[in-house]
Amino acid sequence: MSDTVKQSLDSRVAASFLVRLCRLLTGVRARWLSPLPQEQVRIYYANHSSHLDGIVIWASMPPLLRQRVRPVAAAEYWLASKARRYIARRVFNTVLIKRRPTEPDDKQPNNALELMTESLKSKDSLIIFPEGTRGDGESISTFKSGIWHLAKMNPGVELVPVYLENLNRVLPKGSLLVVPVLCSATFGEPIASPEETETKQDFLLRAKAALEALRT
Repeated sequence: MSDTVKQSLDSRVAASFLVRLCRLLTGVRARWLSPLPQEQVRIYYANHSSHLDGIVIWASMPPLLRQRVRPVAAAEYWLASKARRYIARRVFNTVLIKRRPTEPDDKQPNNALELMTESLKSKDSLIIFPEGTRGDGESISTFKSGIWHLAKMNPGVELVPVYLENLNRVLPKGSLLVVPVLCSATFGEPIASPEETETKQDFLLRAKAALEALRT
């Protein structure tokens, strides 16, 4: 696991607890439509409707795979409290993106593409949300250009769509109350990296279509 020393006992126990809690609250069922990866570095990209989305995808993976997968998330949310900071940094090894300064001595946000590329080059896979912001869980919004730039910068990395169902009902937007609801995470087949002659818009439409095709 890059950027960290081998997980300490307390973080391993916390990870196991959070995986069990996540599965209990969401009853998440994982479906893999292609063979589980062995050594491949991947960008898992998913629809976004809840703060639990990254945790659910991570918890849906086999333990050995989880060790080399890092969720990408907003620093403003995950650094807001001691508990969140611990979970983000010590349990999930999250790639934290600062969209605005989070500390008194911060002068500017960090470079998201550089941070994500650094992780991929260290052989860690990523979980990202190309819509950029949380949606309503009913439709998938237009993808931002970040996934295009990331894929172009890392052409050898596989891109895997993951469709999440019902996460918006477990933790509704604006609510602090978790409602137990059965959810699913469908992992699709990898899509091709951007082709040499493929425009940014065409790639974003193709990536979105691959995700939408996973709806049950």
